[in-house]
Amino acid sequence: MQSDLNENNSIYLRGKVKSSLTFSHEVYGEGFYNFFVEANRLSDSSDILPVTISERLINNDVLKIGNLVGITGQIRSYNNYSEQKNRLILTVFTKDIKLAEDNSEKNPNNVNLNGFICKQPVYRTTPFGREISDILLAVNRSYGKSDYIPLICWGRNARFAQNLNIGSNIRISGRMQSRIYQKKLETGETIEKTAYEVSVSKMELM
Repeated sequence: MQSDLNENNSIYLRGKVKSSLTFSHEVYGEGFYNFFVEANRLSDSSDILPVTISERLINNDVLKIGNLVGITGQIRSYNNYSEQKNRLILTVFTKDIKLAEDNSEKNPNNVNLNGFICKQPVYRTTPFGREISDILLAVNRSYGKSDYIPLICWGRNARFAQNLNIGSNIRISGRMQSRIYQKKLETGETIEKTAYEVSVSKMELM
């Protein structure tokens, strides 16, 4: 049994504000807005990640485009039923945000999750011989709800994950990433889309 739901799902993200706020939705009179943050990887690349924030946390001086911010929160998922199809959408749900410094020693993109595998892991190798496993993790939160978060594992974590089953309780750490891919439409046209997932660095069977 997971004891503290707040500890099941946490993310710290440090990056530059890349877009202005756009209205997302309202819950019990409280408005929520979306924007994007660019978080550098330890390599030379970066991830452009969606962030959701309550109107109660908005500070226009902090959220200026180009500002470096530190965000503490959780990864949340919801279903988008546009185009007659159900698509899983991920976002960073903000619990705290403040201006950050370039010399901060904290990991700029740090995710910790504790949840249950809800779809049989898929193991495969790339054309270059890299081992990969895909996992869909259900992470409990308050009021009987869960977030469904796609994970991608590499190497020995991928080999370990292929032997796990639906219902297995695992704890992982890693980073949230964006991945651009090409999708072919029924018309034959190819469009560019972005997927969001958690790249696993450590995994433990609970």
